[in-house]
Amino acid sequence: MVSPVPAAALIDGDEDSGRRRGPKRHKSRGHTIAPRKTSAEIEYPITLRSLSEAIGIKANQLMRRMMDLTGQLVTINTSLEEDAAIELAMEFGVELSIAHEETAEDEFDRLLEDARGGENASEHLQLRPPIVTILGHVDHGKTSLLDYIRKANVVASETGGITQHIGAYQVDHDGHPVTFVDTPGHEAFTAMRARGANVTDIAVVVVAADDGVMPQTKEAIAHARAAGVQIVVALNKIDLPGVEANLNRILGEISAEGLIPEEYGGDVPVVRTSAVSGLGVDDLLATLSTIAEVYEYKSNPDRPATGTCLESEVSEGRGVIATVLVQDGTLRVGDALACGEGFGRVRALFDDKGQSIQEAGPSTPVEISGLDAVPTAGEKFAVLEDIGQAREVAETRRTRSRGVNLGETKAITLENLYSKMAEQKVKSLNVILKADVQGSLEALLKEIEKLENDEVPVRILHKGVGGITESDVMLADASQAIVIGFRVAPEDRAVTLAEEKSIDIRRYDIIYQVSDEIKQAIEGRLEPEIKEVHLGRAVVRQVFKISRGGAGTVAGCFVTQGVIERNGQARVIREGREIYKGAIEALRRFKDDVREVRENFECGIKIAKFDDIKVDDVIEAYRVEVIRRTL
Repeated sequence: MVSPVPAAALIDGDEDSGRRRGPKRHKSRGHTIAPRKTSAEIEYPITLRSLSEAIGIKANQLMRRMMDLTGQLVTINTSLEEDAAIELAMEFGVELSIAHEETAEDEFDRLLEDARGGENASEHLQLRPPIVTILGHVDHGKTSLLDYIRKANVVASETGGITQHIGAYQVDHDGHPVTFVDTPGHEAFTAMRARGANVTDIAVVVVAADDGVMPQTKEAIAHARAAGVQIVVALNKIDLPGVEANLNRILGEISAEGLIPEEYGGDVPVVRTSAVSGLGVDDLLATLSTIAEVYEYKSNPDRPATGTCLESEVSEGRGVIATVLVQDGTLRVGDALACGEGFGRVRALFDDKGQSIQEAGPSTPVEISGLDAVPTAGEKFAVLEDIGQAREVAETRRTRSRGVNLGETKAITLENLYSKMAEQKVKSLNVILKADVQGSLEALLKEIEKLENDEVPVRILHKGVGGITESDVMLADASQAIVIGFRVAPEDRAVTLAEEKSIDIRRYDIIYQVSDEIKQAIEGRLEPEIKEVHLGRAVVRQVFKISRGGAGTVAGCFVTQGVIERNGQARVIREGREIYKGAIEALRRFKDDVREVRENFECGIKIAKFDDIKVDDVIEAYRVEVIRRTL
């Protein structure tokens, strides 16, 4: 290892000699290599070339180390994220600090951070309407309840009808507005939360009184609790006959999920509703308004607007139309904004009733026109000082997106490993392994080594003792790896980054659990062995054309060998050549459907999608067995 060079070595040597001792120049690549340092500073953006020059390590050494860590081919012009550059510099004993030039995207990020509380001092905050998402199991009346609420809103405001559904709308209840986000279910709610676009204050979980708590209901409850929002249960279809007998059971099921109803001494309101008659809808709206009064949802309307894109489309004659929810500040016609990869000035604003408006305050859903590109649902937007800043933010994101499309790949989990391999995108299961002590780490490595195979090799990219760090997640993202933690926990920033990057973090307390799960994951993704089992043969003695019910052609057969099974497959052989292969659609003996017909018995056979059967054809029956391979 080369010793650090003193700073004095970088300035003039003996003045009388007239010679200057400066940094060496790399002959083959024509760029300057500074002597190795123990600390260095570099400006962002960073490439392997600029990092090499900054820390005094030859570029080919950095490239080799980078490929060892990530398993990916890199070049001297490969761009590095900050954490990756710091990690790589530390591999060579250099502490790297990164200098930033303020960019428009930094301003964009600062505005979003300020909206979360940075500059929103309490004296600037004002009450805003609550934002509500309705979730629930399929066919429990979630959509019907939303439809009734929308109709109630139209009647109350005498607007004559909602012209279009734009993903969100406001209902006024006794002078208290409530904003509803109309997502297609808990999966969309989760996706928004995973993108950092948690727009919801209150989640209304709809449970049908004639059905009870179902699997998707449980998932909706879990997602709402994980998001940390207030939960209200709407016990829907309450006017159906005979549902009263189910209520105690359903309330017990709700309690079993950790939501204790108020009537049982808990803190979760349960409102009985009917989406058909409107029974209880006013009570539901009153409950939501009461929660808003208690929790006092606030924001600052006197700052540049920020919020979330709920949905977007390209409309003929109008261009890009985006439905956004203003979460902080006030959005006005003429504002310059950036959202996702799009930017532009707001040419027009329309509220949830299709009426043109000039501005929209916090918790207001609006349609906007004026963006030059369609943003993705869940993207954040922010109003910037001028259109130049907005353009810079959008162009930066488009450049990054092009890089992703050209070279970067999606994160790998144990669940999607096999599909990626089928697409020839990965050749191995990459693992980052962290354990509580060195002894545990060595034991784990030995167990994983036993799972080595040629088809799905397991590759340990990084191993270490201690908690799972943000750098581990960054490495996993760059190398399509999963992170395994044995008796260790991830740091808060690592958890957040893993959620953003969809990195799979697995935590275990018992060693064999690690090896068993990896083994099962590999075995489940090994190509299964397909085996054909011969069943029997039958000769066609007579052919029947049946027109009733569109049955088609049925072969009257004599089983000459083995057995013919109704659920089997069949080959039709004519004069020694296979002319068709398909499923046995029907098997009869006389007028009865049977499961099988054995040797030396007659039967009728109908082969699916094949009517060109002839006398003396041979029908060969077989069964396909899929044999799971193991290590």
